[in-house]
Amino acid sequence: MKVVLTIAGSDSSGGAGIQADLKTFEAFGVFGTSAITVLTAQNTCGVQEIETISPSFVKAQIKAVLEDFDLAAIKIGMLFSQEIIEAVEEMIQDLDVPIVLDPVFISKVGSPLLQDEAVASMKKLFKYATVITPNMHEAGELFEYDSNNATLDGVACPVLVKHEILEKDDMKMSVDKLYKNGEMKSFSTPMLDSTSLHGTGCSYSSAIAANLALGKELEDAIAISKQFVYQGILHAPAIGNGAGPINHKKGIEC
Repeated sequence: MKVVLTIAGSDSSGGAGIQADLKTFEAFGVFGTSAITVLTAQNTCGVQEIETISPSFVKAQIKAVLEDFDLAAIKIGMLFSQEIIEAVEEMIQDLDVPIVLDPVFISKVGSPLLQDEAVASMKKLFKYATVITPNMHEAGELFEYDSNNATLDGVACPVLVKHEILEKDDMKMSVDKLYKNGEMKSFSTPMLDSTSLHGTGCSYSSAIAANLALGKELEDAIAISKQFVYQGILHAPAIGNGAGPINHKKGIEC
């Protein structure tokens, strides 16, 4: 069985963060391990409190996993601070495995999730990544991304910009664009009118990591993962009073 590591924050509501990552890994038949960077007290209505894990303990978690398992891929999510980013860089810089970096620092609605001084440090991780998966807000901040005039030349790795909404044949589509080697490839699914979108970015990036671990090429891993999230939203359990989680089990069955 392939082993995948998620380095990310914990979500007490179970819909995002390492909880979503581990559910996604299991859905794809890979074994999930974790290194927690941040503890959050949150539910579907929002985040109430955040407690950071010390950088030394983040490193200790990663070290413990590396000493016991042959990793097939790594997913990196919420890192929160410059110190944690530097600790993670120290632990991954000599590894030779696919790394999916979800640069979690601006939410879908534009709320900041990373300390201001840590954004520059985040960019230092790009050279280790197989792909990075920013949303539209994050891509704008990182690369001055403009969907009407984008090439993303000079970025150290492929970039998957998530969730541009386009109209096609009178239907709204959710379109993600992969910029790789000077070319762009798009991946689309119908836009769903749903509030069950909590943890979609986490689940998407961890699904890509799981499929890379299983030997899929990057484009195939993205296409499979895009459909996984679409089906997960389509069959979401409709729980909680806010932005609910997706259905990770149903996502893979469909």
